[in-house]
Amino acid sequence: MRGKIVFKNAVRRMTEAAERVMADMGWSVDDVDWLVGHQANKRILDATAEALGVPGDKAVVNIDRVANTSAASIPLALCDAAAEGAFAPGDRVVLTAFGGGATWAALALTWPDLPPIAAASR
Repeated sequence: MRGKIVFKNAVRRMTEAAERVMADMGWSVDDVDWLVGHQANKRILDATAEALGVPGDKAVVNIDRVANTSAASIPLALCDAAAEGAFAPGDRVVLTAFGGGATWAALALTWPDLPPIAAASR
């Protein structure tokens, strides 16, 4: 594995995909309330947020608590942030990912008005 090349490509592709989806939505970076990136590596998350101009406090990070959970990382990050009360109805959220096989994508959504999320534990 060529870590530096993967890092640079991940940041570039996640940034480009997020910029494209924001443009498609007619959003500027100032319109984005939250950035949720694939939780592969905190350095990639930080570099992507910086490249987009998203403040660090608007980037959801849970990799420090759950590690890289592969394809489940964005759904888990969303669930964690929602359970912590981070999202409000109407918040604009951009999801962006880079993964195996050199694939990447982004999605923009407006956070819905949902009932609170309860966490279960044993």
